[in-house]
This record gives sequence, C-alpha cells and structure tokens, in this order.
Amino acid sequence: MCSLGIDAGGTLVKIAYWQKDEIETINFPATRFDLVKEWIGKSNEKLQICMTGGRAKQLETYLGSENYHYVVEFDATVQGVLYQLKKQNLQIEKTIITNIGTGTSIHYLSGTIHERLAGTGIGGGTLLGLSKILIGTDQFEEIVKKSEQGSRKWIDVRVEDIYQNNQLPIKGSLTASNFGALLTAEQGVNDENDYVAGIQGMIGEVISSLAIQAADTKGCTDIIYIGTTLEENEMLQNVIASYTILKEKNPLFLPQHGYSGAIGALLTI
Repeated sequence: MCSLGIDAGGTLVKIAYWQKDEIETINFPATRFDLVKEWIGKSNEKLQICMTGGRAKQLETYLGSENYHYVVEFDATVQGVLYQLKKQNLQIEKTIITNIGTGTSIHYLSGTIHERLAGTGIGGGTLLGLSKILIGTDQFEEIVKKSEQGSRKWIDVRVEDIYQNNQLPIKGSLTASNFGALLTAEQGVNDENDYVAGIQGMIGEVISSLAIQAADTKGCTDIIYIGTTLEENEMLQNVIASYTILKEKNPLFLPQHGYSGAIGALLTI
C-alpha cells in the first residue's frame, strides 16, 4: 500500500487502496478523523494520497501535511464508476449516475463527459437523522436490519387505499402518501421496524423518481445508483430497482459503488 484515494464525505470518510493488484476499501465515520489518522499512521511506507469530497480540506488540515493531491468530487466519482463498468465488462454509451450520499446528486454521463442535472437533500443523512428521531438510533446496520423486518403497509397510503372500489388512474400499489397512513392509524399499531421501513421507502421513491425524470430528459435507459447508503441495504436497493423498472428504465448497482469517489481519487495518482 503506497497510494490512497480518500473521499471525505458528510457522513463517512471512504478510503481505497491497492492490495496485490486489487482495490480494497475501508471507511470511518466523518466525525472520527482521529481514526483515519491512526489507520494511515500504521503504514511504514511513504504514501501518495489523493483526496476528494466536501470535507477533504478539513481532513487535510487535521492530518497536518501539505503533500496531498486533490480532485473535484464528481470527476473522481465518474472515474470510479468508469473503472467499475470496465471491470464488469459493461459498455454504456450514456447513463444517469445517482449518487446517494448524505444527500443525493444526479448527473448525466455520456462517454467521459458529465454534467450535474439535479439533486436533493434526501439521502443517507435523512435515513440516519429520521431514524434517530423515530426509533432512537442512528446506527446504519441496525436501521437496515430493522427495516427489513418492518412493513410499510401500516405507514404509507397507497393509491388503491384511496380509490378502493373506484377505477384506478395508475397502478394501485404505488405510494400515494409516504407516512400518510399514520394520520388514521391507532396509537401503538406501528412499531419501530415499520417506521424505518417507511423511511427507506420514502427515500428510495423520491430518489428514483428524480433519477427517472433526469433519464427522460436525456433519453437514457440506464440509471446507475451508487453511494454507501446502498451498501448491504437490500431493502433500499429493492425499492429503487422496482420503481425504476416500473418506469421502464434499467437500474444498475456496481459492486463497490459506495467507494466510487475514493476509487476515482486513487486512480488519479
């Protein structure tokens, strides 16, 4: 390990490095720069480090060195995505890249040219923040596990719930109102698993809706979803994938999608 790519985001500091010709990854909470410094300090080699992300300058100051390179965040992310596409033998002429971090950023990629189209404050920070309020924890692994055991049936209002015996204008299983069912639910009907399932559903539907609209404006069929919020988060991936497919788009999830920025930073060294 003589090179590091670091993506210092709002929630996590993600690191990519070479290990026997393969890229390995690790992450630390963005609130624990001390753990990042301790981990880097374990290397006996002189390291080349390239940073990206919103907190890159803060981390650089904390580490106390001026021997770092810096790359614009989405330039790094695109390089990381292109690397993974090539490794998966996927050839895509044009696509929408939806990066779900603390918030979400939506970009258009054609060849190697990219532009930002849209974004939303809904993202991983929303998942952790609302979960902390509703069930008292912001621990990602615990939230994901609980959400998989929960049901959105008692949280959301579906189109078929409103129209009932009337003719449906759109598919009845679509969500008419996230968390709308709580207005009429009896107190105590829902448990914390249902609440976090509802949060995951809301986040997935909002993000995929925006990504699909972006794809329509650019005539894209493929939408690549990346970001650490998706890591080991099968429920969120399923929500996003099902809605994307419903709208006749092709959702793609890359193996190391949560580390695209860090991988791209590593590749620029």
